[in-house]
Amino acid sequence: MYKLTKKERDTEIYYNQSSDPMQIRTNDPKLIRKLTALSEDFPELCQLDNVDKYCGSYFTVDKKRISIHVTHPYSKERRRKQSEWAKEYGLKGNMSVDVSEKRP
Repeated sequence: MYKLTKKERDTEIYYNQSSDPMQIRTNDPKLIRKLTALSEDFPELCQLDNVDKYCGSYFTVDKKRISIHVTHPYSKERRRKQSEWAKEYGLKGNMSVDVSEKRP
């Protein structure tokens, strides 16, 4: 079996507004694990169709199960406020953490 570099791993989504379901071909191991788990738990919504010799997996997925999230970059002011909040409340957000203390 041929091992792909990170640059060679790709994902193709075949989406048509007029038809359901959509087709996904991917070499991304993380996405393959997620889609495989979805196909095992909900075979009516996602099916693994084929696996090729380059570790590419082909899935047929209900269009309602996939979303593409596009985000705008955070402003400097928003990043500054979030940084201050994190310094005050820590990672869990429920306790005050003194970031000036250094751990041994």
